[in-house]
Amino acid sequence: MALLEVENLGVRFTRRDGPHVDVVQDVSFALDAGGTLGIVGESGSGKSQTVMALLGLLASNGQSSGHARLRGEDLLAMKPAALNRIRGDRIAMIFQDPMTSLNPFLTIERQMTEALQQHRGVTRQEARNRAIEALERVRIPDAARRIGRYPHEFSGGMRQRVLIAAALMMEPDVLIADEPTTALDVTVQAQILALLREMNRERGTAILLITHDMGVVAELCDDVMVMYASRAVEKARTAALFARPQHPYTAGLLGALPRLDAPVGATLSTIPGNPPMAGARTAGCAFAPRCAYAFERCHIQAPVLQAEGTRSRACHLPADIALQTASGVFA
Repeated sequence: MALLEVENLGVRFTRRDGPHVDVVQDVSFALDAGGTLGIVGESGSGKSQTVMALLGLLASNGQSSGHARLRGEDLLAMKPAALNRIRGDRIAMIFQDPMTSLNPFLTIERQMTEALQQHRGVTRQEARNRAIEALERVRIPDAARRIGRYPHEFSGGMRQRVLIAAALMMEPDVLIADEPTTALDVTVQAQILALLREMNRERGTAILLITHDMGVVAELCDDVMVMYASRAVEKARTAALFARPQHPYTAGLLGALPRLDAPVGATLSTIPGNPPMAGARTAGCAFAPRCAYAFERCHIQAPVLQAEGTRSRACHLPADIALQTASGVFA
């Protein structure tokens, strides 16, 4: 049994002025202990709402459906009190925006030690010592002094490192990281990724990574799930997906990446058009209006995510078709 099993997850938001909006539809994946899964896609594809549903952190007008089992216990069926005992302990999250994730009225020490004292029953001094150690691991200088400061006294990158330290010191079974390196410079980003790899390999922590950065996925993740317009369109091992994408959207994402082996003066390819509005209903494939490979069936019938060997994809194209890659050649 996988550590975390998500089956047919759906997220729907109700609106007073119109029909409901489905922002996540029929998403399924599994994550083993010590495994790493990256979820990628453009803004609005449903990545963040997927993990918010797992943690019971949807907005008041949001509803989740399906199943999300952590060691056999369904997170989506839990009452708030039971979920609170798991959240921050067995499953932790590094949020994308450090300024809104940290309480401006509480010191960093208070915010980092509270979860340790609540979930592990340690003394305040022990919790403080472990928090300082965690801050030092994420390269916060003079951590013993800075831990008594407030969030506004830290830079954006340092606040992000505080969030990472707070999550890591709990040693959770599953760590969800939503764009964890966005606010960091490349040097600190490399250090944080090394820290996440260490935690993953040495302690068996499973990592669920939400990101736009395909380079971070290549560096950290064993598997990748690509989302577009609220649905998963391709799932594969990371090396296989980068070597040979089998969905035109995945090929488009990889095509937008700069490559060291590209000819001098080569321009990056782009995906034409824009993704559909959240909740937009289309008769066929949601990506068809932007797809260079679309044919008549794509505009009429929505493809279903189907397993093909060790990978899955939702596309009407033959599995062996060669999709154009970033270098301008064909895979």
